[in-house]
Amino acid sequence: MANRVIALIINGDNILHTPMYFFVSQLSFLDICYLSVIVPKILENLITGTIGISNKGCAMQMFFFLFFGVAEYFLLAAMSFDRYVAICYPLHYAIIMNSRVYKSLVAVTYACGTAVGLVHTIITFSLPFCGLTINHFFCEIQPLLELLCGNTSPSEIQVIVVAVIAIVSPFLLIIYSYIRIIFTILNKSSAESQQKAFSTCSSHFLVVTLFYGTASSTYLRPKSSYSTSVDKLLSTFYTVVTPLLNPIIYSLRNEEVKGALRKRWRKIIFV
Repeated sequence: MANRVIALIINGDNILHTPMYFFVSQLSFLDICYLSVIVPKILENLITGTIGISNKGCAMQMFFFLFFGVAEYFLLAAMSFDRYVAICYPLHYAIIMNSRVYKSLVAVTYACGTAVGLVHTIITFSLPFCGLTINHFFCEIQPLLELLCGNTSPSEIQVIVVAVIAIVSPFLLIIYSYIRIIFTILNKSSAESQQKAFSTCSSHFLVVTLFYGTASSTYLRPKSSYSTSVDKLLSTFYTVVTPLLNPIIYSLRNEEVKGALRKRWRKIIFV
């Protein structure tokens, strides 16, 4: 619900028709889709008391889970690039981040999500399984690997490679952007301008920390430390809790969004 509100507010207010808020609206859209892939099956399992899912159903859920998840990783990297240009090259921002550029960046995020989702799902479900009763609330990658017959080392290497592509690569881009941003901000003369520059990045930085922190804890830790209960907790956080927190973070920490929300609320009241 909150993600829909943010998307509608951004699309309905001309003041928010900027590259940064275009990215925020796309983030809200991905969060809605992400929740739609996971939550319905969780509710079905809770209501029926079962954890079963068909082979095709599991493959489809895994594809869309990876598609939206990986797209969000790369979208967060695109958002950090937007902040990098805005702070480090403010006079050239409008020229560099024109509509063709920021729409192309979003298209690339979806292309990366599609590629990783397709390749990983096709390879995983071409392998022999000794059953398809997953000890998890959705078709998560790690629990699925536990069901493979025979040697699972090649599949584990595949997961690591996908994790490096989908998690580490955009994260390195984010780190680079923030290093440049921090150096630029520290070189600003007044404390007020420094505070203003940091405030424009705070929401994005918090979202990145939440999303990458929980996801990397799930996919980039060694198999010896794998625990079903811990994995379920981490998965719940980054698949359900984080997407629900994102619109709150961006609305409560952003004066322009709060202003647009108040304007829309007054229109609803006085209609």
